[in-house]
Amino acid sequence: MKIVLVSRIDDSDALRYTADLARDLEALGHDVAFEEGTAGHLGKEGVPFEKITGDLVVVVGGDGSVLLTVHQMRKQVPVLGINWGEVGFLADLEPDEARAFFSAEKTALRVERRLRVSLSVDGRWLGNALNEAVIVTDRPAKMLRFGVYVDGTPAERFRADGLLISTPTGSTAYAMSAGGPIVDPQIEGFLLVPLAPYMLSSRPHIISTGRNLEITLETEKPAHLVIDGQSTFELDREATIRVKKADEPALFVYTGKPFFEKVNHKLRNL
Repeated sequence: MKIVLVSRIDDSDALRYTADLARDLEALGHDVAFEEGTAGHLGKEGVPFEKITGDLVVVVGGDGSVLLTVHQMRKQVPVLGINWGEVGFLADLEPDEARAFFSAEKTALRVERRLRVSLSVDGRWLGNALNEAVIVTDRPAKMLRFGVYVDGTPAERFRADGLLISTPTGSTAYAMSAGGPIVDPQIEGFLLVPLAPYMLSSRPHIISTGRNLEITLETEKPAHLVIDGQSTFELDREATIRVKKADEPALFVYTGKPFFEKVNHKLRNL
């Protein structure tokens, strides 16, 4: 296989581990390359995120490193995360499990497709989110007013500190901390979670990707939309955000760990 390695670059131990892993993978007969930033810290040549191709991308880092990789890749390549962070819901393997996994893997990798959300504002495409997009005010302690429209029909209007638009994959991230449910990643739906809503009746919604979903920002207060913590966009007053299923899903290698078993284990070890 052609494998590209990505490491968090703020941790010297992670970089050393990545260099050692590269040697192990080459010894197993794999063609190994490094992402450009990782390569620079290891004194090697590398490939930019947007030009990554191949059979597999191995990310040594936490969920932020995985999100950055998926966000930056122009064409999605299957990703395998090795957890070098806090919790690592997107990183299936622990560092001491990786070598055994690759040594035992003799057949084609099983790949799971993960829904991404495509976001556009007033007809202008902004990007795709694997975990979530969040709309927040840039004025602390100021509320925003939102309208939610499903297939053109008003579904809800509410005031809140912000609004999370999450995927099932992102339901174990910010959305969970904000009181949203944990959603099976095999479900094709958008999760809307109000942040500190003014009315207790404003509850999370799960809306099918088959529906036409639009969110209106009905306020005079300035606001921002942040995609996966990677990209930030200023929203015009009374902007309309269109939410739909992205054409290209994210691809993750299945390591044999069932989703709910993994969630249960990680939540118990927070």
